[in-house]
Amino acid sequence: MVREDKASWKANYFLKIVQLLDEYPKCFLVNADNVGSKQMQQIRISLRGHAVVLMGKNTMMRKAIRGHLGSNPKLDQLLPHIKGNIGFVFTKEELVTIRDMLVSNKVRAPARAGALAPLDVVVPAQNTGLGPEKTSFFQALNIPTKITKGTIEIIQDVNLIKSGDRVGMSEATLLNMLNISPFTYGLAVQKVYDSGTIFDPAILDITEADLKAKFMAGVARVAALSLAIKYPTVASVPHSIVNGLKNCLALAAVTDITFKEAEKLKEYLADPSKFAAAAAPAAAAPAAAAAAAPAKAEEPEEESDDDMGFGLFD
Repeated sequence: MVREDKASWKANYFLKIVQLLDEYPKCFLVNADNVGSKQMQQIRISLRGHAVVLMGKNTMMRKAIRGHLGSNPKLDQLLPHIKGNIGFVFTKEELVTIRDMLVSNKVRAPARAGALAPLDVVVPAQNTGLGPEKTSFFQALNIPTKITKGTIEIIQDVNLIKSGDRVGMSEATLLNMLNISPFTYGLAVQKVYDSGTIFDPAILDITEADLKAKFMAGVARVAALSLAIKYPTVASVPHSIVNGLKNCLALAAVTDITFKEAEKLKEYLADPSKFAAAAAPAAAAPAAAAAAAPAKAEEPEEESDDDMGFGLFD
């Protein structure tokens, strides 16, 4: 098979990326650090029929996008984010679905010296199965140990690596000795592009309940501000009506003015005992039930008193 020359390959790559940008309205910008060729092949297979993965040199991707800005100026938003080991995942389907498929395609990998830790690494308390000759190695890393049945036992959990730190040679060697693969690698979503808008992937996690809660919090602030400055709005009018009714009831309580809503209030103020009598039976019912329970509990004691401590045939 004759391999195409470099110029032809570049021309075909430019045509492909332009075609994908025109065909697909949505795409993810993904980081492919620590993703091997075998894992990349598995990701392409899992996304087949749902999305298209396109990797390449940053300079070529920028050049292709700049050449296509005349047809779609909004693609200019992608340029500042094309840096590092970046690639595109184009799709026409729901962004959340494709994002979840990308996140699920991860593989465990051992810690390598010099790599940046994507998360905190904690070595749990355990019996390592290693011989006492390795004790000095654990002491160098300030890991508390003891010898149990001829093997080294880590006596408490140890925070070995913090997120964002570089993995040292000693830490990597220890994790490999303990057969711990603390990291998982895959295509990490950096940005999301949707029909001319670019945003962080965290936006995809916002639910309808979150939107409703934010909206109601905003309505509450508008109502509070409107009430404070005495400027009526749709949000504050219900509160103003309720507050006005409370003021009318307070006025009716100390004057001869009356209206339908104030009649019960005036009746209560005229004879509070009437309402106390109505509330008494309701309060007495639970008290009677509570009194009856100890009475029932005492019945066995009365029977034992009648026996005087003797059996039937004594």
